[in-house]
Amino acid sequence: MNPNKHPTLTLTGTLDKEKTHGLCEEARATLQATGAEVLVCDVAGVGPPVLAAIDALARLQLTARRADGRIRVRNAAPALRELLDLVGLPIEVEVGRQAEQREPPGRVQEAVEARDPPF
Repeated sequence: MNPNKHPTLTLTGTLDKEKTHGLCEEARATLQATGAEVLVCDVAGVGPPVLAAIDALARLQLTARRADGRIRVRNAAPALRELLDLVGLPIEVEVGRQAEQREPPGRVQEAVEARDPPF
């Protein structure tokens, strides 16, 4: 398979649990049939960015990982990108023509010296 051409799954409308389940089945079948490592999820037709859309993308990412792959989100509205940032979901999002890797938010780690007085 051409590494620049990945299979695409188009998400449209409002994403509920039933629709998400069907999309996950389609994603699994597509990844297995093509042997692709990346499944592009085109979200241009998804309704307003709500947690159901984030849940669907998280489930699609989990499905892809179980098939030894991952998803990449294409055509995400700015509000959806912001919501992905807010929840810290580590999914690649295409911005323009380039993909950026989302990473989980960092955790604060504090080192305590033995000579530091307790609070």
